[in-house]
Amino acid sequence: MANIKSAKKRVKVIAKKTLVNKMIKSSTKTAMKKVIVAVEAKDKEAAQAALKGAISAIDRAYSKGILKKNSCARKKSSLTKLVNSL
Repeated sequence: MANIKSAKKRVKVIAKKTLVNKMIKSSTKTAMKKVIVAVEAKDKEAAQAALKGAISAIDRAYSKGILKKNSCARKKSSLTKLVNSL
């Protein structure tokens, strides 16, 4: 554990930020999972609605710096391909 006051504060701040980042990452994964489940159920309307939410969640994660540009593009592309395959 750190001895300097500012270093102790940084440890606390980083712990909070890590939790927020995990929460956003988890909600993004959940949104992606909803698209996959809808595609497996062959429900085109639900899949399209879930895709819209998933793309929004992915973009939100990118804007906060949690996901990188290319991984966002890859995720959006693969989900869109899945929905278009219906």
